[in-house]
Amino acid sequence: MHKRFVVTGAVLGAIAVALGAFGAHGLKKVVPAETVQTFQTGVQYQMYHALALLLTGLLYEKCSQRFVKTAGILFILGAILFSGSLYILTIGKVAETAAMDKAGLITPLGGLAFIGGWLFLFLAAIRSK
Repeated sequence: MHKRFVVTGAVLGAIAVALGAFGAHGLKKVVPAETVQTFQTGVQYQMYHALALLLTGLLYEKCSQRFVKTAGILFILGAILFSGSLYILTIGKVAETAAMDKAGLITPLGGLAFIGGWLFLFLAAIRSK
């Protein structure tokens, strides 16, 4: 087991639950429904990839460590870039600051990191013994 991936996945999962509750109960009072949906998309993908990190940590000993490690790093990077940029966009809407709208340019890079993580996990699986 790769402890760092399991720990990071657990922390990202806990944060996703807390942010999801905030989005469902507090955020909808201050921003339009479209913005809440953007925020919830960030939460949803963060949770998916928190679980992927847990899986990555558990697979570390059973598959190609190089590919599994790369997958884990890409999942973390994707969570930061994809979900983080959606959170920044939401904060910009709350603060009514157009300057934060540029964070949307980062979102696709996070999506590519997520895709890369899944592809490296695939490679790790097919190269396992």
